[in-house]
Amino acid sequence: MSDPKPAAIRAADIPARTGTIYPKPYDKGFEGRAKRALGDVFGLSQFGVNLTVLAPGSASSQRHWHEKEDEFIYVLDGEVTLIGDTGELVLTAGMCAGFKAGVPNGHQLVNRSSVPASILEVGTRSDVETAHYSDAAVDMKAIKQNGRFQILHKDGTPY
Repeated sequence: MSDPKPAAIRAADIPARTGTIYPKPYDKGFEGRAKRALGDVFGLSQFGVNLTVLAPGSASSQRHWHEKEDEFIYVLDGEVTLIGDTGELVLTAGMCAGFKAGVPNGHQLVNRSSVPASILEVGTRSDVETAHYSDAAVDMKAIKQNGRFQILHKDGTPY
């Protein structure tokens, strides 16, 4: 018998994940990031939904792009700076952005303001995926197999 899933829940009641799976020295700047995996509570498997809060000075991720997974973000409150290959853009409450799978435009969100920012993140869930990190100084790639990511060097050797 499977666990019954709730019909509805307050997002604030879902435990927040903090920290990152990035190895040193790429694990800095995420101390103020808290993600609530909203979709997981309902057993969603086709797409992920996260409520992410970025404290001032924190980032959503290292700058990256996905081979197979689309991503979409919507700024609920506060402001974040979207950093991509073509430059930077300040996003405020009510603005959104999308990142198509397979397009090598590394992106990240950074909260450069003095107040927390809340973002709704939605993305495809593939069992197998590769995420590339765009900055030359970041020697990482993420490989997902069976739904779990592993961080490797860009040449494929493990950390």
